[in-house]
Amino acid sequence: MKSYKIETNIPTLEEFTYLCASVGWNNYMNFEVAETSLRNSLHCITVKDNEQIVGMGRIVGDGAIYFYIQDIVVHPDYQKHGIGNEIMNLLVKYLHTNAPDKAFVGLFASQGKEQFYEKYNFKDFSPNMTGMFTVISKK
Repeated sequence: MKSYKIETNIPTLEEFTYLCASVGWNNYMNFEVAETSLRNSLHCITVKDNEQIVGMGRIVGDGAIYFYIQDIVVHPDYQKHGIGNEIMNLLVKYLHTNAPDKAFVGLFASQGKEQFYEKYNFKDFSPNMTGMFTVISKK
């Protein structure tokens, strides 16, 4: 992997917005409250090429029983260079160091990306468990 600057820090709202836009998530994010969401993260990883953000990932949850890997995003120009793998390696390492025994770690994989997460021991437990969610719409 090319030499990128990998840091344990929260991306700025501008960096987060830039990455989300780069992968077409604009219509799925409420950027008006994103800064609070980012600030409430348990752990964040950012990846930069020079000073330009090119990837990020974070862990959210209650810090005790439930942890969720969230917002793994790599700018399309930088995909397929190992950046996503490095982000996941660091997030999983953090969980193994900081999460207690029997912690539940979840994530939602984008369609077609399931195999990427299976490398990290994430599994689809269908038909025994169903991953479900809803999105609040105030329109």
